[in-house]
Amino acid sequence: MATFLSALGRFAFRRRGLVVLLWFLALVGAGFAASTAAAPPADTFSMPGTESQKAFDLLRDRFPAARADGAAARVVVRAPGAEKITDPARRAQVDRLVADLGKSPQVASVADPFKANAVSGDRTTTYAYVTYEAAATELTDAAHQGLDEAMERARDAGLVVEAGGDAVRIEQTMSGTGEKAGILVSAVVLVLTFGSLVAAGMPLLTALIGVGIGISAITALGSTFGLSSTTSTLAMMIGLAVGIDYALFIVSRYRSEITEGRERVEAAGRAVGTAGSAVVFAGLTVIIALAGLAVVDVPMLTKMGLTAAGTVAVAVLVAITFVPALLGFAPVRVLARADRKRHLGKPLSRRQQRRAARREARRRPNLGARWAGFVLRHPVAVLLVGVMSLGAVAVPAASLELGLPSEGSMAPHTTQRKAYDLLSSSFGPGFNGPLTVTVEAKDAKAAAERLRTELERVDGVAAVSPATTNPAGDTAVLTVVPRTGPADTATEELVRTLRGAAGGLESRTGSAEILVAGQTAMFIDFSRTLDDALLPYLGLVVGLAFLLLMLVFRSVLVPLKAALGFLLSVSAALGAVVAVFQWGWLADLFGVDQPGPVMSTLPIFMIGVVFGLAMDYEVFLVSRMREAHVHGARPGEAVVTGFRYGGRVVGAAAIIMTSVFAGFVLEDDDFVKMIGFGLATAVLFDAFVVRMVIVPALFGLLGRAAWWFPAWLDRLLPNIDVEGEKLSARRPVPADPEAEHPQRDHHFVG
Repeated sequence: MATFLSALGRFAFRRRGLVVLLWFLALVGAGFAASTAAAPPADTFSMPGTESQKAFDLLRDRFPAARADGAAARVVVRAPGAEKITDPARRAQVDRLVADLGKSPQVASVADPFKANAVSGDRTTTYAYVTYEAAATELTDAAHQGLDEAMERARDAGLVVEAGGDAVRIEQTMSGTGEKAGILVSAVVLVLTFGSLVAAGMPLLTALIGVGIGISAITALGSTFGLSSTTSTLAMMIGLAVGIDYALFIVSRYRSEITEGRERVEAAGRAVGTAGSAVVFAGLTVIIALAGLAVVDVPMLTKMGLTAAGTVAVAVLVAITFVPALLGFAPVRVLARADRKRHLGKPLSRRQQRRAARREARRRPNLGARWAGFVLRHPVAVLLVGVMSLGAVAVPAASLELGLPSEGSMAPHTTQRKAYDLLSSSFGPGFNGPLTVTVEAKDAKAAAERLRTELERVDGVAAVSPATTNPAGDTAVLTVVPRTGPADTATEELVRTLRGAAGGLESRTGSAEILVAGQTAMFIDFSRTLDDALLPYLGLVVGLAFLLLMLVFRSVLVPLKAALGFLLSVSAALGAVVAVFQWGWLADLFGVDQPGPVMSTLPIFMIGVVFGLAMDYEVFLVSRMREAHVHGARPGEAVVTGFRYGGRVVGAAAIIMTSVFAGFVLEDDDFVKMIGFGLATAVLFDAFVVRMVIVPALFGLLGRAAWWFPAWLDRLLPNIDVEGEKLSARRPVPADPEAEHPQRDHHFVG
């Protein structure tokens, strides 16, 4: 592996013009394909194999005129003060509102609230149900504007008017502020790390090209593979972060090789052969984790995972080809200003090389080496502090409550939340989470009426609507209003009760099949789908990554502690998410309008993404230790060497990735804000506590046992030479700053 990548790096360095041209052509081609592609499809959500999905498909097939996927709005109207909505003057205003709503673009029908008996018991509140000819994502600005203007005219008449439903515009958009903030912080960190604007610009440029190609490809293939506009959100977030990090590691290794005296083309080859090998295998762990989301069997998650994995693959290819090509254009300017003069001009003589080597050996160890030395002197104390601190942050995760976004969890100032509260106070808490019960029978109307009588006697049911039958008469729909709210556990129990009794109800009512769906039922099905997939997903991702890390490090304990460290960091990150987004701690600081349950998809997203990124830092940091170990360093020396060369770079990479993710906290979209915060804290914990504190402490305690690998397994698994042992056959790499430096190849002076 190292030999092949080294040759690739030397080729890209020498033929830099051709390589850069090919990548820019790829970017332009992908951009052109995206600009000429058909519009991406609307967002759809499906859960194959669940009862909710089965009921949805049935309604779409048996009630085609109703458009099961059509948008809807529930416009809630309340009379001001102590007035009644049934007063003649107020009733006339409601009639005008209904007429205005019916004139709005794309409206299919508006139910007259007085004819539909949609008036509260105290006669103060009513609602008009508006259905649309198009799905929510297909509504035009004119349709939204028509709804808003009709409501505003009714408000001007003195009525209290609010609206909920998927037809109501949600003022949450991706402004791009997050990406800009993340890139800005990344640029500052890169300049401080490298001391060179050229070196700082290379990772940013390569990341933008990789993400540009990835996102353009997703857009171009959107209509073909059903990739909606939101599919690329995760791809952009992950692609930007790993693109910067992967280029950062290769540029850093090139600078290290140059300062050790190698010729420029050889330095580029060795950088790609060693750091590039780590990039390839780190990228593979991220790709495995993201592609593994397909195990969940939720098409939306599968598409997001696969597109993000594809973007990471592009980032890896860009790093191992485009980066060495850029280095070819600025082989010396990529160095810090203080080092440039020493690497221009003629090579040093052998005597001058030996003197330079002795001067280098006398240099004071950097911060990474000093930190590693401190940890190795106090491994037990450092290990306890690291584990206990993450354990303390993880405590709130025990109170994790999962849910999907609903209007009841939206900010109090939104019209959706106001409509939700008006309906709850006037019609009961269960009115906002009605259950849809479908009935299939030869005489569906008669069967549904018998079922209605049965359902009205069930504990927890507040009301059951009359049945609506399809034209063929073989399917009917009933609406069941629970006594409790959609987020109440009693409502969840009611769904389970009804589904459990479906068999008996079918026999007593003469129904062929009874299905229970609706918002609460969908939440239950979705949560069960995620719960059922969690263990297989963890097994697949951790198992494949464990095997991959065994191949890389030729060790059993190193992959094991990497996986255990990941569990600590992701648990602590979930604890932080619960504290902020569920409990409301520091809610104002992070712009959380309404604390509530954590998004159901967040844990599995975090597990997939954080596992891949955690293995990135493990590979980048420990591969240097492995390299020193292979070249004869003692266990402690190998740890110090890894931190001397990799500690600062891993720290910079973690700050960059944290800033990229944290930038998404500035967005208005609640899910993007939550996942950005969760990933940022997870990276912070994993890089600076697990990899910088716990990992060296464990290496210090394990000693040579850390690299134990059964001989039979060593013979069985292929040796992929990630550490570049074959590249170093001619001259060993020094294991420790205190060790004597062998003769160097070439050193340049000005």
